[in-house]
Amino acid sequence: MKTPYKNIYDILKLNSFIVLTVVIGAVLTCIVSVLMVIKLHKETVNSAFVVNSDGSVIPLKLVSQRENLNVEALAHLELFHTYFYNIDASNYERNLEKALWLGNSSVDALYRQKKADGVYNRLLQYSLVQKVLRIESKVDIQNEPYRFETRTVFEINRGSITDTYELITTGNLIKVDRNFPNNTHGLLITNFFESSLRKINDEQ
Repeated sequence: MKTPYKNIYDILKLNSFIVLTVVIGAVLTCIVSVLMVIKLHKETVNSAFVVNSDGSVIPLKLVSQRENLNVEALAHLELFHTYFYNIDASNYERNLEKALWLGNSSVDALYRQKKADGVYNRLLQYSLVQKVLRIESKVDIQNEPYRFETRTVFEINRGSITDTYELITTGNLIKVDRNFPNNTHGLLITNFFESSLRKINDEQ
């Protein structure tokens, strides 16, 4: 007895179903793979790693670039003004050397002018202590170079007499390569200028 042949249309339908299933499976696999790559890329872009002092790798989540820049700019200005104005006979050379790493020739020119005027000699001669009390900065980070204005309140202790001053400084910030440990924020002060200095009451 002869084996009856299967209907050719049934065979074609089965083949079509198999092919369609394979194609759909391949498409779904590709879509899932692409989504996983995109997710991995976003996680990589939003993450960074730093090497700790002991050599270990620490993941560091990055905030938005603008917020990060604002924080670093304010920290850079606070660090500079602390080094440049918080000085006494024992630390002024070390502090000023650190401050000069944070600014360009305009900072160096001001330092040389103060030195020529005998500011640091008087610091040594009379054992003066110049202590920073407050530093308040405003930075416009919309466009580089970033314009800033800083209000620094400091006191000068002359032994039995202590006078308090308010200093307003202005200038610009530009981006440079980070230099550890000399310039950790990757910013440089330019066009630095002491725009005003006035004596204020101690309670202010």
